[in-house]
Amino acid sequence: MTTRTTTVLLECSRASEEERITFPEVVAALAAAGVERYHTDLVRAETTYYFPDGMTERVEFRPYALPPAMDFAAEGVESAVRAIQAGTIRYGGFCERVLRAGCAGWTVSILGRRVVYYGRSGDSHTEWFPGAR
Repeated sequence: MTTRTTTVLLECSRASEEERITFPEVVAALAAAGVERYHTDLVRAETTYYFPDGMTERVEFRPYALPPAMDFAAEGVESAVRAIQAGTIRYGGFCERVLRAGCAGWTVSILGRRVVYYGRSGDSHTEWFPGAR
């Protein structure tokens, strides 16, 4: 892992948290840095980035005050995704909404061009990147 790659990961995490960057910009920067997928765990307040050679890098972020709701509501997650895509909410509001919808985390597959959101009981909802299907 190069220092430059670590810097990109830290900057993407900070910029997301500070709402200075959009999801498409994050994906583009991570893809350019060689990331093939990443997993964000809202409960542990960390994101793990995965590289094709098996290397990983973990970045912690500020934890959210509320835990994910017990029941997973895919329609609530989908509604939050549509709202952030439309620009009516930013990243912090998005995270709060998906937590209230029972989302405990997500896996972004840059290679597979999709995000899988999951709840506490293993329920999940898949969102394809725009234009991926």
